[in-house]
Amino acid sequence: MGDTDSIEPNEPLESQWGSLIGFAERYRNLGYGTLADKLRTGGPPPPPVLGTPLIHDTDIGGDPDDAIALTCAARNLPELALVLTTDEHRGGDRARLARHLLDLNGRPDVPVVAGAELGNSRYWVADGLTPAHVPAQHTDVLAAVHAVCSRVETPVRWLGTGPMTNLSHVLRHSPELASRLAITQMGGAIDHPDPARVEHNFRLDPDAARHVVATAQRLLLVTAEVTFRAETAVTADSELVQYLTAPHAPAWAALLGTHLERWFTDMHPASMQHDPLALSAALQLPFVDFTRATITVDSDARIRPDTDGHPTWLTTRADYPAFWAWLTKQLHY
Repeated sequence: MGDTDSIEPNEPLESQWGSLIGFAERYRNLGYGTLADKLRTGGPPPPPVLGTPLIHDTDIGGDPDDAIALTCAARNLPELALVLTTDEHRGGDRARLARHLLDLNGRPDVPVVAGAELGNSRYWVADGLTPAHVPAQHTDVLAAVHAVCSRVETPVRWLGTGPMTNLSHVLRHSPELASRLAITQMGGAIDHPDPARVEHNFRLDPDAARHVVATAQRLLLVTAEVTFRAETAVTADSELVQYLTAPHAPAWAALLGTHLERWFTDMHPASMQHDPLALSAALQLPFVDFTRATITVDSDARIRPDTDGHPTWLTTRADYPAFWAWLTKQLHY
């Protein structure tokens, strides 16, 4: 049984996966058949994408977890290449806020593009956070995405922390990009922790969610079962809020602190850190576990296991203490 010696350490992960299946199949009669079946069902592991360009698609300006995730990316990821906004507000408020936050974090190099407007105004609590002098941003999502993809031959990471309207638009008009984009999307739920709710990002544009799940080739969903939990919550008395609102806090931190306080007053007593957890998954950090399943998105935007559905990676659990240690470090000033 020395066949596994043929697996080279630097062999691509998909090839290693195939080699392991071949080994297990050859020795099925010795008890390795179950391993072969599990490997085949699980599918090949996601390819390594560390250091590749990152496109962040966000509905910043509602729950502050979007602004926190964007701040982490701006401060710590030189490969952040493009920010798109979706569920736009008044024709570009979210894009202007993203532009301002990037500038506060010393990232004028990262372009911002205002994307789809869905007619929703409820999830906006950021009036007054963007100075009047910040201009409207460009609106050609497709051209901006092509510009990023044309600069490299590697996969391009796509982190979605809002509705999937922009991503669906890109995949419909440039289907060849389905093989280029390594997508991590915060959204969806099979068993939402609140059974009466449908996950927000899927609910705002069910058609886009169905299209992306059915066509994306590299898709990891960071689902509400893992993110919508007390372990991810920031509240008014959290140490993080006290830190961001301290008198000596820099401007970017003060903006986050004010944004959080506005959310607590106007919307909800807690901000679940869905989007920073999704960012950690896009960075392939070891805080979330996931499995591969075949799923369908129903007309009400709920995820359903379906043997005839599309193979998709789904999160199963998270190491919340390790995640919080990482997030706190990202926001240290």
